[in-house]
Amino acid sequence: MMEEANPRKKRSNRFIRFLLYIRDRFDLQEGKEDELETIVYISKNVEFRGANLWILIFAIFVASVGLNVNSTAVVIGAMLISPLMGPIMGIGMAAGINDFDLLKRSLRNLAVAVFIAILTSSIYFTFTPLDDAQSELLARTEPTIWDVLIALFGGLAGIVAGSRKEKSNAIPGVAIATALMPPLCTAGYGLATMNLYYFIGAFYLFFINSVFISLSTYLIVRFMKYPKKEFLDAKKEKRVQTYITIFTILTIVPSVYLAYGIVVRSIWEEQAKTFVQNEFVYPKTQVLSADFFYSQEPKTIQINLIGERLPDTEITKLQEQAIAQGFVNTELKINQSGSGQTDLNLLRSDILKDLYERNERLIQDKDAKIQLLEREVANYGQVRVLGNEIAQEAKVNHPDLKKFTLNRSMITDLENKTTDTLLIAYAEFGKKPTSGDTNKLLNWLKLRTKSDTVALILQ
Repeated sequence: MMEEANPRKKRSNRFIRFLLYIRDRFDLQEGKEDELETIVYISKNVEFRGANLWILIFAIFVASVGLNVNSTAVVIGAMLISPLMGPIMGIGMAAGINDFDLLKRSLRNLAVAVFIAILTSSIYFTFTPLDDAQSELLARTEPTIWDVLIALFGGLAGIVAGSRKEKSNAIPGVAIATALMPPLCTAGYGLATMNLYYFIGAFYLFFINSVFISLSTYLIVRFMKYPKKEFLDAKKEKRVQTYITIFTILTIVPSVYLAYGIVVRSIWEEQAKTFVQNEFVYPKTQVLSADFFYSQEPKTIQINLIGERLPDTEITKLQEQAIAQGFVNTELKINQSGSGQTDLNLLRSDILKDLYERNERLIQDKDAKIQLLEREVANYGQVRVLGNEIAQEAKVNHPDLKKFTLNRSMITDLENKTTDTLLIAYAEFGKKPTSGDTNKLLNWLKLRTKSDTVALILQ
């Protein structure tokens, strides 16, 4: 019996050591900053005034330009500059430690930041000549389940990094990953263009991101047992805890409900795409486009087909398969024509539109090149006419001048690998001019031709 107990005891000891090893590896207490220092650190970043507010305005302008010209790099740079994370993490911290004053301050500053951000982007998009909604901008008009997950786990990473003695670049990384600023810029675009769909969708995305970052901060603060704010008055403490609890419930419950709706919609859209890919496979009929409308009542899968017409029996079969695969309360709308002519016209229209856009770009490039050549020819003609006039004037100032020409030439800098134009003057004298005469001629040529640089060649 003793021999049987020993191996069992050894296995138990190994398992305990393994658990201790795992606990030691994942211990959040290691390297943690003093709780009060972390609270002060987050509280300081809550305020939006002075330099912080100006940095936000400049960052919004940068992000708006990036969205306007569809530059991902510019948008990322703007998110690195943005100080929006401060009040959002402050809300989670305040809820976690029952600090009602910090909560009010964080909410007030976040409201100011959001108002300034939307106002700034609205002003930019009102006056910008580029009014088309690019892909970078459109990507911020409708949240998905992935946005919720990114905000949740990004927020967890942000508060864990913020609680360390050695501050890392995790918080700017969270600002980039959760994309707090682009949705506000997109909301400003929606306001400037009076597009309510863009405004609501983008603001909805910002709200979801903000709530789940705050929720992540709240969970970590509670998990790490940060000291709660103490009150001398027990009644006031209970009242503050009640306010915090009500605020937390009113914020989290709708957000969870909305996040659940996003999850359901995302799953439905993925299933609908899979259904179209698997079921609409025909040798002489192809899917031209597929659109999915989850928000409609009933939900709609709209398919545009090109090629031979599918018989009614096949359409009925597809509708039955959709119901069998769980698409209840979903309308399967299939657009096709008897001869395929409508679909062909649609395809031709798309092709012509694509060709038109390409030709427009080519024409713009050619117009730019033609304008450049016209300027060069005009400059050459001006220099040629000017050369004759200057030659006569130079003869008056320098009687020994026998030959003179003025021309504009291309010069290549081999070291810097750049090309520029240079005004070159050639002068031939009856007798060698003095250095004073040479300088006089050179300075007069610069003044007469209004050029900073003139290359003078003497003979």
